[in-house]
Amino acid sequence: MSAIAPHLAASFERQGMMKTFGAMLLSCADGRCEIEAPILALASQQHGYGHAALPFGLADSAMGYAALSTLPADREVVTAEIKVNLMSPSVGDALIARARVIKPGKRLIVVLGEVFARRDGAERQVALLTGTLVPVDP
Repeated sequence: MSAIAPHLAASFERQGMMKTFGAMLLSCADGRCEIEAPILALASQQHGYGHAALPFGLADSAMGYAALSTLPADREVVTAEIKVNLMSPSVGDALIARARVIKPGKRLIVVLGEVFARRDGAERQVALLTGTLVPVDP
């Protein structure tokens, strides 16, 4: 994957939720995006697992930036809907959200997101998401 475009990196830096989660934008170009975040106590639920909001939030951002990477730099996107399947508890050192555009478009962009928990170097899928994003003027 090529280098992250400056407008995408700058946009990600303005994401307060991603800062709260300690997330890093690892890659973002050509309809694909990867974001990683540690599983912190501030994002846990009562059983000690990562709260469902953590994989959802990471995937939502990864899906949004994957979609945004297919548009001109003067456009933005907003999420219209996301379907999430939580498949396993978020347990481990970090979560990695990977997203890719399935169908680009001028009015709607369909994106697939997957979230993996990394523990001791091994990855296990914890969530699968599909979503629709809408290009908008900033």
